[in-house]
Amino acid sequence: MALAQAHETRDRIAAAFDLPQEAFEVVAIKTTGDRVLDRALKEIGGKGLFTKEIEEALLSGEIDIAVHSMKDMPVEQPPGLVLDTYLPREDVRDAFVSPVVARLTEMPQGAVAGTSSLRRRSQLLNARPDLQVVEFRGNVQTRLKKLADDVAACTFLAMAGLNRLGMAHIAACALEPEEMLPAIGQGAIGIERRTGDSTTAALLEAIHDHTTAQRLAAERAFLAGLDGSCETPIAGLAELDGGTLRLRGEVLRPDGSERHFEDKSAPIEDGAELGRAMAAVLLARAGPDFFYWHN
Repeated sequence: MALAQAHETRDRIAAAFDLPQEAFEVVAIKTTGDRVLDRALKEIGGKGLFTKEIEEALLSGEIDIAVHSMKDMPVEQPPGLVLDTYLPREDVRDAFVSPVVARLTEMPQGAVAGTSSLRRRSQLLNARPDLQVVEFRGNVQTRLKKLADDVAACTFLAMAGLNRLGMAHIAACALEPEEMLPAIGQGAIGIERRTGDSTTAALLEAIHDHTTAQRLAAERAFLAGLDGSCETPIAGLAELDGGTLRLRGEVLRPDGSERHFEDKSAPIEDGAELGRAMAAVLLARAGPDFFYWHN
């Protein structure tokens, strides 16, 4: 998946400047998050596990840009780096993958679902507390093998990732946001560079998608307002309609026993302010003892 995103970025820059693909080198960097697959992310350090080694290579000059899935990105960048380029956003929805049933609502009572996402786990248990949830990490092929081996009856992936891999057909269905609100930044690719690197900044400006940036400004302000990390079940989605931005956000307890949801709209230029305000509303509504880091 990371390589598919890097290749898309390369191809877009090449097309924008009429350059051959050979003008670019794609460097694959295996992160701690990719290597450690037998434990939940919250147990081994959080979202930064998918970015730390890549950002170190960027700061050292080993690479000139870093391509990231925005749903994996912490809200703050390390000193010396800036994240201000986004590609056009793909499908934001979660994919329901199951060899047993066609829809999540058809899962039998007490069935086993597999996911490595705390957000999906908590949303699932909130909607279906009868289900059992087991840890599911690894690439798409690894997760499909676990389903084939009856480790679980279903799992969840991002539709954006499946689309980029040409594997959308493995989804039994796509879950609409009303059924499972996606992760902050899901479906979006962000490109990080060194601060002050004007040459790279000029290259990236040519492929920057302003609509995606407007949506992410609201979502990531919401996340920042909640002090969000992978230890906290948080979901959010910003959508544009003319000059209006609609933001839906929710926070849940990790066991799914409690959920707080908000749905508000504002002018596009006020998207970040809306995100911060929505975070404040949910913090106040949930109370100081709600969030994982206070337990």
